[in-house]
Amino acid sequence: MISKMRRCSSSTSADNRIREPLTEAELRARPIITPEDVLRLNKITDDYLCEPDANIYDIEFTRFKIRDLDTDQILFEIAKPTSEELDIDDLNLEKRDDTSAARFVRYQFTPAFLLLKHVGATVEFNVGSKPVNKFRMIERHFFRDRLLKSFDFEFGFCIPNSRNTCEHIYDFPQLSESLS
Repeated sequence: MISKMRRCSSSTSADNRIREPLTEAELRARPIITPEDVLRLNKITDDYLCEPDANIYDIEFTRFKIRDLDTDQILFEIAKPTSEELDIDDLNLEKRDDTSAARFVRYQFTPAFLLLKHVGATVEFNVGSKPVNKFRMIERHFFRDRLLKSFDFEFGFCIPNSRNTCEHIYDFPQLSESLS
């Protein structure tokens, strides 16, 4: 998430050397969290590293879909309802909901998911009234506190008031028997 300098920051550093891992506690103690810091995390965090009010560009994730590319079977899909799809009671409830609760998506797959070879993950997001330069999203996939894959995507420039969709293609790593 693009954010205020208070807690999270885009980095201008060209230093991409591998450095020692950081813990979530060490990261939270820092006045600024950079993407390079996030890439040094050694396990999944307990919570988001940025507060919702750090989203000064009003980036809103509206849809997420995971599919098996070999069979084109949709494994998981969730979308935020449009305002036309919500009734008045839903809108009032949405205003009362904790802003952090809307940031979490929970899904659970069967062990067969780990046998897939190629998966596509589609993300749709809206951008608010400010242009976003170098929008960057970092994904770190852990299994039992072990990093399996790390992805670092730069979307580049995002037009103000735009809806954006992209699909990331993942080739799953072969899991060793000790992880199964």
